[in-house]
Amino acid sequence: MKHLPTILMLTLACIMASCSDEKDGKHEKGFQVSATSEGSENDQVNGINPDSLKIKTQPGGVLMTGIPNVRLTTVFKVNVNKKDKTTFTGSNDFHYRYEEYAENGEVKKDRANNWNSNLMPGLSAVYGYNMVNISHYDIKENKQKNFFKKPVLVRTLYFPTFSKDTLNYKPVQRNYFIVSVYNDDTNKDGFINLKDLRRLYLFDINGENQKALVPENYSVFKSEYDSDNDFMYVFAKPDTNKNGKQDESEPIHIFWIDLKDPNKTGRLY
Repeated sequence: MKHLPTILMLTLACIMASCSDEKDGKHEKGFQVSATSEGSENDQVNGINPDSLKIKTQPGGVLMTGIPNVRLTTVFKVNVNKKDKTTFTGSNDFHYRYEEYAENGEVKKDRANNWNSNLMPGLSAVYGYNMVNISHYDIKENKQKNFFKKPVLVRTLYFPTFSKDTLNYKPVQRNYFIVSVYNDDTNKDGFINLKDLRRLYLFDINGENQKALVPENYSVFKSEYDSDNDFMYVFAKPDTNKNGKQDESEPIHIFWIDLKDPNKTGRLY
């Protein structure tokens, strides 16, 4: 029987970024946040009225979290097809871990570490084309709120999984959310898109923003999982030249997040 390595690589292509963002020829363009020239092509493509700069949104699917009274709804930008002016939205896609133990050609799960194909035990990871917000609903309180006060570009949402995961034979339960997001036009080009700095935020179970898990002058780009310590390692680059985007020449720093209590963080390298 083969054993998984202590640290599982969760690469840019499959975790902090979206594996299927370019399917069907689509690319995450984000959305306009400041006016360009009136009547420009960008205004038409993004469906933006230059005097309001508001975007149309539409709810996606409901996410069944591991907290019975909390349900999340993904919110997507309504996109306009440039050719025929028809509209379309994104939909929920999930990141999965495909490694399973195999014996004599038969796939078997490790009882000590049954993550139910989640990338990290206790956390599901969802993404989607032009996801711009997350709606939080408390069934007991009959209250709804959005994670963000204004539209952002959500790359990955980590939420308590509905499945019963185990780590080292012990049940894993999470009571928080982590969001990888572009939330500001950091490079001042008039758009929030993949060219801006990508941040990482912690939200409590009530959908309240607690803290930035990596300083906001950094741009995150990949992560690794340490199953021995139940740590998430986040790789990020500081915006040393203050141009609001990630550059090849900028140094790489590594931050750790204790997934048992994500308020505990630090810098590893």
